[in-house]
Amino acid sequence: MSFNVFITGATGGIGAGFARAYAAKGATLGLVAHHRDALDHLISELPGNGHRGYVADVTDRDGIIQTAHQFEKEVGPADVVIANAGISIGVKTQYYEDLAVMDRVFRINVIGMANTFHGFLPSMISRRAGTLVGIGSVAGIRGLPGSEAYCASKSAVITYCESLRIEMKKSNVEVITICPGFVRTPLTAMNPYPMPFILEPDEFARRAVAAIEAHKTYAVIPWQMALLAKIMRLAPNALFDRILMGRKQKPRAKDMGK
Repeated sequence: MSFNVFITGATGGIGAGFARAYAAKGATLGLVAHHRDALDHLISELPGNGHRGYVADVTDRDGIIQTAHQFEKEVGPADVVIANAGISIGVKTQYYEDLAVMDRVFRINVIGMANTFHGFLPSMISRRAGTLVGIGSVAGIRGLPGSEAYCASKSAVITYCESLRIEMKKSNVEVITICPGFVRTPLTAMNPYPMPFILEPDEFARRAVAAIEAHKTYAVIPWQMALLAKIMRLAPNALFDRILMGRKQKPRAKDMGK
């Protein structure tokens, strides 16, 4: 049985992992990224025919909505939409220049997700079918020093998807939240701290697709990070602060040359 999957942030580590996992299952893909060359290269390596690559920006509201409509016109209704586009940059509120970075992180990680979902929701609601997948993060469960924008944005993703999930139940549209732990991608390559239980993108995608197919409403991958997340959530503030106080921090945009 053929089915259609739409993925944003498709040429990054996790997005490409999802593309390979779903293509191997026979899906026809709509892949969104910023660069045509990267899209063409990824599509050339995928099994199957009919995959579409779209150069689009999830923060361009009308643009990404039009891209969603174009995919459904060219390929057919989307069965699964994965809002994976995201960035992770260190932010410290005491620096004025970091406020613009925080704005950018939220526009991509949160507003870009809503923009993406909106493009498909009228069709899904009308036919009472479809699955929306929001990529959150374990970092959205509790705040980490120096990651004020990323942690806050992923916390927003988790609660946004929960709100949307309940709202969409009456329309029989699934909303699933997937929270990765550490995955070996360009986003994590510059992290100056230990990354326990880190997964390769294809392994993460395999487990995430299994969670989506099992209709789990919320999944933390890998399970070891799910356990750690529960401990983090329960830890008293005084203990949590003491543990994290001396932790090395993600580089700011200034330090990354961005």
